[in-house]
This record gives sequence, structure tokens and C-alpha cells, in this order.
Amino acid sequence: MADFGKILQSIGEFGLFQKVCLVALCVPNIVLPFHFASVVFVQSDPERHCNTNWILKADPNLTTEEQLNLTLPREEDGAFSRCLMFAPVDWDIEAIRTYGLNETTACDNGWIYKNTLYEATIVTDFDLVCGTSNLVQVAQTVIMAGVLFGCLLFGPFAESFGRRRATQIPGVLMFLFTAVTGLSHDFYLYLVSQFMVGVGYGGFRMNAIILATEWIGMSKRSWGACLSQVFFALGLCVLAGCIYFVRDWRLAQLITAAPLGVVAIYIWYIPESARWLLDGGCIKEAKEELKKAAVINKREVPEYLLQKVVVVTETEKKGGTLTIFKSAVLTKYLIAVVLAWFSLNLTYYCLSFNVGNLGLDIFLTQLIFGASELPAHLLCIWLLEALGRRLCLITTLLGGGLTCLLIIAVGQDKAIFVTLFASLGRIFSNMAGSICSVYVQELFPTSLRQTASGLGNIASRIGGLLSPVVNMLVTYHWFVPIIVYSSAMFVSGLWDSCCQRQEGENCQILLLMWGKERTV
Repeated sequence: MADFGKILQSIGEFGLFQKVCLVALCVPNIVLPFHFASVVFVQSDPERHCNTNWILKADPNLTTEEQLNLTLPREEDGAFSRCLMFAPVDWDIEAIRTYGLNETTACDNGWIYKNTLYEATIVTDFDLVCGTSNLVQVAQTVIMAGVLFGCLLFGPFAESFGRRRATQIPGVLMFLFTAVTGLSHDFYLYLVSQFMVGVGYGGFRMNAIILATEWIGMSKRSWGACLSQVFFALGLCVLAGCIYFVRDWRLAQLITAAPLGVVAIYIWYIPESARWLLDGGCIKEAKEELKKAAVINKREVPEYLLQKVVVVTETEKKGGTLTIFKSAVLTKYLIAVVLAWFSLNLTYYCLSFNVGNLGLDIFLTQLIFGASELPAHLLCIWLLEALGRRLCLITTLLGGGLTCLLIIAVGQDKAIFVTLFASLGRIFSNMAGSICSVYVQELFPTSLRQTASGLGNIASRIGGLLSPVVNMLVTYHWFVPIIVYSSAMFVSGLWDSCCQRQEGENCQILLLMWGKERTV
């Protein structure tokens, strides 16, 4: 097959065509953070008491203070119980006043919430308190499980049916089930819809980056991954403002669904990856896409290059995942990328889901998280070209692990420093994610790229899936989760540093395939 890099050079490696496609695929990242609003912006233990309106049947004129004194037991500190009430009785009000109530029971008619930070959250709407308070972590786990399943499903799907379809279908899924989430009046329906949102999220995030970068030349490929993260960081800032002014999780979900509806329409006009078309033997379709790109970039494709495009033989296309493990070099680098993706995502989501417990105002903390990531991703574009992929990856992984450990050093009572180091930890993990996205594009040929990227994304989503579980280790001590995810960053960084540097890091490598070396 003709060197696709030469074809891109002839039509423009990063012309108007690539820029429009890249922006179109990155813009949805502004609203993607909103999918986590319902499981991040919650009050896990809001002020509340059992709904005891049953006593108003005996005397509808009771004041609130009298009602609470007659129907609620008190804790040792003198405060009304949050999880218990006196069992209802069929007495008149005088008998209740005279004899009092002694038998306690769990709240069987819901709770009344007061002094809440939000108008409505999944905690207050679904009463996820007392014995069901752990269901907040279940909700976090469910959406991350959906993201993992989306990677498992749409990774192989993209290999068989194309990057374009594997980006379009998840976009539609996100739109439909985000709306369903906002309309859910049952917690289990909410979990199902959040799982499906996660499926769309995982498929879109993985394939949108690949589709964008496969149209971009080697010299500008870092833009494909890093710009996507820049838009995501911008979305984090917008999220803080949106939740500050719209403190109802249902309305926030419906607001999220509106722009996703626009995305679900225009995403069908995104062109297919010419690399994938050529690799799949769709020569005619690939030539048409290349000619369209050349016209938009005001360039021409030399006819002699198009004539050299040949179909990859069926023998060369077989092997799949096992092909990677036939090469010791590829196996080593795949393990490095998988470890890095797992550890950085574990760290990122452990910090993200804990945003309300860092000591500062949650809206301010969220804004700091997003605003600090914006310049970091722009800096990452330059660092990738100046220092190379491997050195940047090692530095960000080790830096992320170190800054997270510094949270333990300063202590949890120093909110400003805790937020500072948590923000640095997220910055490093995010930069490492961008580097992994670029790295995997260059280490593997088109026929194996989606497989390798899919394995890396699966590892990253497993890290995200485990993050709520790791955060639950806080029951043993507040710094136990920090030790777990920072250690994972250190291990992956040390593995990368131990890997032998391969000559020609910024070029695609030589694969030993089917008994002969072949340049890809």
C-alpha cells in the first residue's frame, strides 16, 4: 500500500479539512463532563429528618417544632435522629402528649430535607441516605461500567464497520439516554439509562480521537488528542458554572441532552477514515474521500500516488490481537500503554468523584480543576513535539503519583494545599492520557491500531470503574485511597522508564509479522 503519510503530505497534513473535522469531533467534549454531574454534585449526607406527617391527622394545627418533638427520637448530642422516627400510632393527640411514643422504626415515608446546597440531587430525589447511602457509589460505578462496556463493544465494532459508524452510534446513544436519565423517576431506571450513557460515552471518546488523528499527518498528530482534552477541560469549567446556576440534576441532564441532539445530527456528515478504508480494501471509497479532502484543502492528489494504493492481502490482515503478542517489542509497549492508561484513569476519577470533599467550595474546586487543565493540554502539544512521547509519559505519570502523595504530607485540614495538589494530580493524569492517545496511534499500524487502542481504553475504563471502590477505602483511613492510586501511577511510570527506548520514537515501528519484516 502506498505510504499514507505521503498521500497526506500531498493533500495537506493539517489543512482546513482536518481542522474542521477535528473541531467537529472535539466540540461534544464540552458537554461530556455533564454526564457525571448527577454522581459528582451530590450531598451524601444532607440535613434531614423522617417525614412524620402522619401525626397531622391527629392534630393538623401542630407547629413544626411540636411535630418533631413528638415524633422523632434524639441522638446523644441532642439533635433529632436523621434515620429513625417513632412508630406511627392510631391515638388522639392528647394520648400522644400524655403517654409519649417510645417504639422507634426506620423512616417508612421518606425524608424531609433542609438547608441543602442543591434544589434536587439523586440523593434527595431517590432518598439515598442512611441504609442506602452507598448507592451513590453504585451509581458512580454503573456509569463507569457503561463506559468500559462501550470500549469493549465499539472497539471491535470500529475495526469491522469503520471509525465513522463507531462514533456516530455512540453519539446518538448519549443523546437519547441523557434525556431518559433526566426524566427518570425510578432509581433503577436511572441506573439503566446511566449505563447506556456510559456505553455511548466510552465509544465516542475512544473512536472520535482515532477518527480525527487518522486524518492528521505525523507532524501535527498531537493536536488530535490534546485538543480533544482542551475542549473537555473547557467543559469542566462550564459544568461548574452550569451547576452553580442550575442546581437541579434533572434540568442539568436535559440541558446536556440539547447540544447532544445537535451533535447526533451533524455527526452523520463526518467523513470516514481513509486509512481504515484503504486497510479494509475499500480503495474506491478511500480515493473519493482523499479527493474531497484535497479539494477542501485546495490541493491536488498526485495521480501516481493514487495508482500505488493497493489492497492489503487477506493473509496480512489476519491475526488481530495475537499479532501484537507475536512481537516482543509491541508486547512491551502495549503493556506500558495499558498500565499507564489504567493508573491515570484510576487517579483522575478518584479525584473527580471526591471533588466535594477537598475542603473548598465544590463549585470553586470544579472551576479550578477545569481551568488548570486548559493550559496544561496546550502545553502538552508543545512538549510532545519538543521532548518526545516517552519522556513526557514517564514524567507525567511519576509527577502525578508524587503530587497525590503530597496531599497526605500536608494533611486533609489544609484545604487550599489539598485542592492544589489534587488539581496537579488531575493535570498530570490528563496529560498522560493525551500522550497515550498519541503514542498508541504511532506505535501500531492501521490494521492493529484500533485493537491496541481498544485494549488501552479498556484498561483505562477499568481504572475508572474501580475508582468509586477505591474511594470507599476511606472508611479505613482518609489517606488509604490516595496511597492506592498514587502507587499505581508510580508503578506505571517506573515500568515505562525501564522499557528500552526504541530508535525512531516518532515513527511507526517495524513489525515482525508472519515471518517477515514489513514497514507500516
